[in-house]
Amino acid sequence: MFKRLALATTISLCTLGAAHAQPPAQTQDSGAPVTDNQNSITAGEWGGVLLEDFHLIEKLARFDRERIPERVVHARGTGAHGKFTVTNNDIAKYSSASLFSDIGEETPVFVRFSTVVHPKGSPEGLRDPRGFAIKFYTDEGNWDLVGNNLPVFFIRDAIKFPDMVHSLKPSPVTNQQDPNRFFDFFSHIPESTHMLTQVYTDLGTPEGYQYMDGNSVHALRLINAKGESVFAKFRWTTDQGVRTLSAKEAEARPFNYATQSLYDDLNAGKTASWTLKAIILKPENIEKLDFNPFDATKDWPDAGQHFETIEIGKMELNKVPDNFFASTEQSAFSPGVLVPGIQPSPDRLLQGRLFSYADTQRYRVGTNYQALPVNAPRVSVKNGSQDGTLNASGRTGDVNYQPSRQPAANGAYADSSNAVSGTYDVSGIAQRAAISKKAPFKQAGQFYNQLSRAQQRALISNLAGDLGKVKSDEVREIMVTHFYMADENYGRELARKVNVKMTKVEARAAAFKPAVN
Repeated sequence: MFKRLALATTISLCTLGAAHAQPPAQTQDSGAPVTDNQNSITAGEWGGVLLEDFHLIEKLARFDRERIPERVVHARGTGAHGKFTVTNNDIAKYSSASLFSDIGEETPVFVRFSTVVHPKGSPEGLRDPRGFAIKFYTDEGNWDLVGNNLPVFFIRDAIKFPDMVHSLKPSPVTNQQDPNRFFDFFSHIPESTHMLTQVYTDLGTPEGYQYMDGNSVHALRLINAKGESVFAKFRWTTDQGVRTLSAKEAEARPFNYATQSLYDDLNAGKTASWTLKAIILKPENIEKLDFNPFDATKDWPDAGQHFETIEIGKMELNKVPDNFFASTEQSAFSPGVLVPGIQPSPDRLLQGRLFSYADTQRYRVGTNYQALPVNAPRVSVKNGSQDGTLNASGRTGDVNYQPSRQPAANGAYADSSNAVSGTYDVSGIAQRAAISKKAPFKQAGQFYNQLSRAQQRALISNLAGDLGKVKSDEVREIMVTHFYMADENYGRELARKVNVKMTKVEARAAAFKPAVN
């Protein structure tokens, strides 16, 4: 049911198929040619994405404005109020964020669960990743921890996000979601193999929102009081236990089964809770890994030679919102909403989301979306932002600029001297180039081999249900080859299900191997 992006390394696969007419060159909306639509411009291998990448910014900004007023992605959602309580403050040695500082510290939260691809009016049982977004109302401002139930994603560069979503959404001609479209896309994106393998298990159809784990997906940079930094991925483990549905069970569930299950529990006085852990990676261990840790298609192990896992605390949801629209629909999350002690990592998908998510909310909800009750911080806001639609800030004073020598009574404000701002080296040539450590199949194979035999059979059945609808022999062969390269038995069983000859798969795999590492 999902689709993958075109990557130059798949050329060796495609050359084995039938000859195709050369498509016309892609252009920007201005008509200017696009020289590389696969990679954002970064400051070298490890640096951030550069704002000068006009093609990326225009592509994301244009994409963010495709729907009025429904979210382009994560449109079907359910929200709940609760609290987060610190049970172990060992992470305080890595992050100066105040919400982690004291055992017993409580922070109010609002959580929105969602499906990713399907529209606002869709059944909740459709196969999809589930969004898992938490807004912490801390005493240093809000922190949005925006993730999914699954620990990885389909793509590693934000420049491909509009293409991926377009392939997964209904056809602009037939208005129907079509496996021929999204597998055509994913056949060019070998690194999607890991996410496709996860989402086509029964994890793609959870029994309810309270019965799934959550993941930050991206790494974040943590800064301690000394200005020292490490990287972390955050993982929520459901205290209710992971429960999933088979494809047949999910199809039979009521339209709003997941929302009803969560709201019935909360209204009955039950709490839904999760334990939060952080997986820590120190900078000196990055080069020791056989994968790029800032690649969103890769998971981090809970335990390992180069990783440390710290339990942080417990989140409890305990209240259904009084007004669904004012809370769940108007709630707006962005991975750029951070607090001191937490900063972005060089993850290329995250770097694009830092712009895209907030830009989406400004368009969808309005310029002053962060002033709405569900989004407003529990601390006072002091800056020179003004006017715009729906402005009800109540701001007073003549000084709407900074710095100023006028007194605070006139509205003046100053830089904060308390927050620690971490630094990091940036070097290299500004470039459009893929990451060097791709390894698109290894973790997919590891995940497959951790499944029980029954779970493997369900995965192959679910995957074949969509891949078997693909009319192109070439696309089916390439997709089976990806899964075969993750695990040979995985590929062979899928090949039988979707009528692909193994001789074709083995030939493609042999041609493809030199290009994947």
